[in-house]
Parts: sequence; C-alpha cells; structure tokens
Amino acid sequence: MSKRRSGRAAVTGIGVVAPNGLRTDAYWKSVREGLGVLDLITREGCEHMPLRVAGEVRSFDPAALIEDRFLVQTDRFSHFAMAAAALALDDAGLGGEPADPYSVGVVTAAGSGGGEFGQRELQKLWGKGSKYVGPYQSIAWFYAASTGQISIRGGLKGPCGVVASDEAGGLDALAHAARAVRRGTDVMVVGAAEAPLAPYSMVCQLGYPELSTLDDPDRAYRPFTEKACGFVPAEGGALLVVEDEERARERGVPVRGVVAGHAATFTGASRWAESREGLAHAITGALDEAGVAPEEVDVVFADALGVPEADRAEALAIADALGAHGTRVPVTAPKTGFGRAYCGAPVLDTVAAMLAMEHGLVPPTPNVFDVCHDLDLVTQHARPAELRTALVLSRGLMGSNAALVVRRGDDSAR
Repeated sequence: MSKRRSGRAAVTGIGVVAPNGLRTDAYWKSVREGLGVLDLITREGCEHMPLRVAGEVRSFDPAALIEDRFLVQTDRFSHFAMAAAALALDDAGLGGEPADPYSVGVVTAAGSGGGEFGQRELQKLWGKGSKYVGPYQSIAWFYAASTGQISIRGGLKGPCGVVASDEAGGLDALAHAARAVRRGTDVMVVGAAEAPLAPYSMVCQLGYPELSTLDDPDRAYRPFTEKACGFVPAEGGALLVVEDEERARERGVPVRGVVAGHAATFTGASRWAESREGLAHAITGALDEAGVAPEEVDVVFADALGVPEADRAEALAIADALGAHGTRVPVTAPKTGFGRAYCGAPVLDTVAAMLAMEHGLVPPTPNVFDVCHDLDLVTQHARPAELRTALVLSRGLMGSNAALVVRRGDDSAR
C-alpha cells in the first residue's frame, strides 16, 4: 500500500478480447467503422437451440497466450480474462513480476461463470462416475475464478475481489477498483470477460424473455427501433489497469482516461418501466460524484437492451437526468455490431468511450437506422466531435442499474 495521492483513478492500460477484435487497435477499428460481426452460432452442441445468433470470439487461441498449467484448470471465460489482463498490463508498462506484489490488486465481474468447463465435468459425472471428475471442477466454474487466476498468474497480492451484481457489475467493478486506488492501492487490474455460449450456458439463458431468437444477424439486435426484438449475447470482454493519476504521470505513461464517477441502483428483474427511475438516479449520482453538470456530458454509451419497453425507459431516463441536453447529446451503442457480453459489455463500452475521446469520434450504432425514440442516436457513420466527458450506462436482467462517468486523459490520441 502506498500513501494517498491525487485521488483521481486513471486508466493506463487496456486489454480487449472481443468478437470484433483481439487487442485494442483491432477492436477500435471495428467499432469506429461500425462493422457488424454477429453471425449464426457455430459452437458444437448448440445447433438445435432456439438462440441462433451471437457474437463469437472465433480467432482466439488460448494455448498461444496462456501457459498449459493454467489452461487445464480454467474455463474459457477465464482464458479471455487472463489474456486481456496481460494485454492491459503490457499496455500500462507493467508487464512482468511487480516490484511490490502487494501493491497490485485484481477485481473482476462475472455473470455466469465457467459454463463450458462445468458442463464437461458434469457430463463425466453422469456418464462415467464421480472418480472421472477432475479436481478443478470445484474452482473453474466459480464466479471468482478469473480474479484468482489473474492474481496467481501475475503474482499480484494486493486487494482482490469479484463483483456479482448482474450485467451492470462490469461498471460496479470499475468503481470498486477506482475506490481502492483512492484509498491507497497503487494499481488495480479490473474488468470482465464472459463465455456464455456453451450449450449448458445457453439453456440457462433461454429463460430470459429479453433474448432475441431471430436467425438474421442483421436484424436480431436492433435497439431503439420499432422492430426491436431483444438482445443478442456475446463472448469476450476487457480488462483495464487503473492507478492513481499522479503515480501514472510520475511513471511517464499515457493516461487513457479517468474514472470520475459512478452510482448504482436496483429496480427488480424485468421491471423495465421502473428502470427509468432507477437508471436516472444512477446517472445523477454518477454525475454528482464526478462533479460534472448534465450539459458537460459529450456522449452517452447506452445500455441498449433491444426490448421496446426497456429502450423507452432508457431514453426517458437520459432525458430525466440530463434535462433538455438529453435529447441533444450524441448517443451510441457499438455493441449492436458484436453482441452484448453480459458483465463484459459495459467494460467494452467504457473502452470504446475512452478511445472515442482519444480520437474525437463518436462511433456508430450498427444495424440501426429507424430510431423511434427521442435520442440523437449516432448511426451508419462515426461522427467527429470534441469529447471530454462520456457517460456509460448498463442495466442487468435481474434489475441492477449503473452509470459511470469517464473523463478524457490529457494525452493525445495514439
């Protein structure tokens, strides 16, 4: 633990493993160009599922990025997280063993855990017997597995934790890390990555009425339109390195963005009309913590569930919290091009927000054209804009709402 410094939590490293790009540059290129990568699901065992379209991470080779001793004891969701964490630490100039392992902590969010690993071992249990079940079944499926494995792999012994608070947990984890830094922890590795496309995981999701079951990738996920029919899930996510801004300046590394404010509320599962009030409260709370006036928000990265009632509630919540500015501020939802990765989704949105501020571009919302809500939704092409403050929104299927305010770093785009 170090002494308290500036109190501003700076993002200095980004690692991305997403359906539309591995590594930050590839992800941003796809996001800014509004590319759509949603497609029919190809995972074995999923051929006859009602869920037909998703965002798959298809070019990811875990064996090329992660040591065998970790691969055998971890699920795909942890493979994504470990790879993204290593990329983020390298981006922050903190790769390798830390000089003080107790100064670096880890916190991740998870919505479903290791479904693929768990399914495989349960099949062994029922098909062959208990002695054929591997010892890692007890840990690989667990929500906290990614936090633990990132910590062990990197020799990171600072404060660690896991946030299990619905999809919005991705933003809650970022807030948790920012507050740890303000309390004196030098560095936090934080984020979320999910792997919800194993057959067992998909069966669990089929109970969500908000899930889109269309088989046309271009039409399956179209929030804020009259033909909105639900959301499309995705794999992947992102991990960030968060540290005190003053410490980052002393190290001479670029600041990619500042986590300035956060707030969360709860309004109940599938109570989308009620989420209007809950999300508006979260937005107001995040702005208050950041010391930001509503009119200072330059761009909103929307939750964009794709359910008509939920989309209407979100549009109204933005107007309730931001006033007249809420109908004028650019709004975007890049995830319509690659899917909604549960807890990983708002972290990927946060990455997109920081990159948008670096490059002065609001990315478009793929596959969306006929907007039916009073929003300035950016569609078709990226929009040049001077961006200093971004608002990222997230809601969970079980009723969590969260808002995060991110400020631009002072460094030039790269």
